Amino acid sequence: MSQRGRETSPHTLGQNSTQRVMNLVIMATIPGLIAQTVFFGWGTLINVLWCSLIAMGCEAAVVSLRKRSVSFYLSDCSALVTGLLLGLALPPFAPWWLSLVAVSFGMVIGKHLYGGLGQNPFNPAMLGYVLVLISFPQEMTTWLPPLGLEGHNNSLTDALFTIFPLGQGVSVDAISMATPLDVLRENKSLTINELWEANPVFDGLAGRGWMWVNLAYLAGGVFLIWRKVFTWHAPVGMLAAIAVMATLFWSGTGSDSHGSPLFHLLSGATMLGAFFIITDPVSGATSNRGRLIFGAGVGVMVYVIRAWGGYPDGVAFATLLMNMAAPTIDYYTQPRTYGHRKANKGLPKKD
Repeated sequence: MSQRGRETSPHTLGQNSTQRVMNLVIMATIPGLIAQTVFFGWGTLINVLWCSLIAMGCEAAVVSLRKRSVSFYLSDCSALVTGLLLGLALPPFAPWWLSLVAVSFGMVIGKHLYGGLGQNPFNPAMLGYVLVLISFPQEMTTWLPPLGLEGHNNSLTDALFTIFPLGQGVSVDAISMATPLDVLRENKSLTINELWEANPVFDGLAGRGWMWVNLAYLAGGVFLIWRKVFTWHAPVGMLAAIAVMATLFWSGTGSDSHGSPLFHLLSGATMLGAFFIITDPVSGATSNRGRLIFGAGVGVMVYVIRAWGGYPDGVAFATLLMNMAAPTIDYYTQPRTYGHRKANKGLPKKD
């Protein structure tokens, strides 16, 4: 045996590191960020920059209090990804203090209270999002219409002064518009065709701008699967469950319709949730079968909340609920270990 063979354990060394994975995730969100900025204005980009700065500041502050190396923890870019995802999920003209509350809660309570990266049972970004959604429903449901509708223009100055009210900004209340999911959920009398004609926000398969935003995140998610950042199981499970639920409860074009399968797949935060939220390796399931079940559970609950719940979209709530179920899913979907004929399933039998 060579000297090298005696010194090195027989393990396969992968190229993935936390920093590399996080950088790939950041790269994959760029198409979606561009699409959101093109269709909804500069507010999304400002939110992303502001939320990322808050997340890195919270990470540095908590790590300093724990007497750890700040540069080491910031270099893995996990805090940057949390801020990025919250910046993409929040409404484009969310006030600065709302972003501060969401990101701070997600980082401090959702991540570091449990011990930091790798220890958190819940997705930190979704935990911060749900906090502000429940606490400040008016600000969280004030979405701008796509550019060109209701006087909404793509002014960087207006976006800055609205998010950070240092001067005379645009009046958000004057041009705010419900999202397609919200309009459909509140509809009681119009048929789908009448709804499409009566509301300028509806265009194409899932609403003006929303379809292209979701397709952009789909492209980024396929890129991450191709680079083997995560497997296809959780995203496919979620998207398939949404499609099946929408098909089962689709009542055509009547006033009681909850929308077509394509509408639900290409509207709201569907693709962002499928490829960038539920694929979190820490708070999700770990086995391939477990990921399929985890994703399917998220998809079912997303549709249930959209169709019959009190919120127009349910990605954040569904993710957190399935985060609680992830340990149980892992327990019952353990893969077969080397040297054993069968995988361990369920509780051990007592003699």
